[in-house]
Amino acid sequence: MTRGVRRPGDRVLLAIDTAIGTTVALAAGGRVHLAASDDPRGHAEAIGELLAEVFRASGAAAGDVEGVVVGVGPGPFTGLRVGIAAAHAFAAGRGVPLLPVQGHDAVALQDLDRGATASVRVVQDARRRELFVTDYAGLDWAGIPQRVAGPRLVARDGHVAQPGERWPERIPGDGLLALAARKLAAGSPFEADRAVYLRAPDVAAPGAPKRVST
Repeated sequence: MTRGVRRPGDRVLLAIDTAIGTTVALAAGGRVHLAASDDPRGHAEAIGELLAEVFRASGAAAGDVEGVVVGVGPGPFTGLRVGIAAAHAFAAGRGVPLLPVQGHDAVALQDLDRGATASVRVVQDARRRELFVTDYAGLDWAGIPQRVAGPRLVARDGHVAQPGERWPERIPGDGLLALAARKLAAGSPFEADRAVYLRAPDVAAPGAPKRVST
């Protein structure tokens, strides 16, 4: 799926997120070009074609990109690392900055920007009967969502639904770009360049070999 919407800011920015499905967005030529796959597992297979789609739709070249916005989670280990690796590779290959943001902030930004609510809770399936949850209370002076709790991992059975909850089907690419553009304009810090898994990965590095006494 590819579509175009009005572009935030003046920079040519690329956004990549694989926390929920795969989302790619490109701000270029006065518009935001979006491409997404809802496959929860085929990130590596989808990301190359989605990148090609947004560049094809925009008419921009890879060399025009001035920064790469990357969603660092929260999200599952297997999926999230694909998007982060792709964003790192693109940014390093073009010599442009990597701009890490949290996906839940991009979701909350769209709701809070509309002014329909003063607060919002973003809830995402974390699998294993758990949820990723982040709470927000309005926008700060730069128009950036104010995180008041989370992101945190909670048991699905213990979750109590409340008004203003958002369960995103995917992380919005235009929200990622708008969030990054506001941070750049305000000189606000970006997230640390590390994935927000909230749980240890299934695969651990092997430990030192055991000594066998004789």
